[in-house]
Amino acid sequence: MKKVLLAAVLAALPLVASAEVWKNVSLLDSMCSSKEKMMKAPDAHSTSCALQCAKSGFGIVTADGKFLKFDQAGNDQIVAALKGTKKTDHLRVTVDGTLMGDTIAVKTVTLD
Repeated sequence: MKKVLLAAVLAALPLVASAEVWKNVSLLDSMCSSKEKMMKAPDAHSTSCALQCAKSGFGIVTADGKFLKFDQAGNDQIVAALKGTKKTDHLRVTVDGTLMGDTIAVKTVTLD
């Protein structure tokens, strides 16, 4: 019985946490991700709006239109990057992290 349970747990691990890299994906703050207009045109999201809504956290819009949020480490990294950029919109990022449910445990995130 213990072997069956252990095998089931080990088989489920890849579904729970998988390391990935998302390249050149749209960045949105969590507040704006709830707006249909922004999810349809995330490249129109401005740097000033992102910084104003920074307390809500950040994430990416995947190619299939899902919003994956960042953990606190990712939020901290992207706030620093946004404060240092001259970009005004078309906020694209590359994210290296581990997907756990709908949250990315971010190793690194950089503005493209």
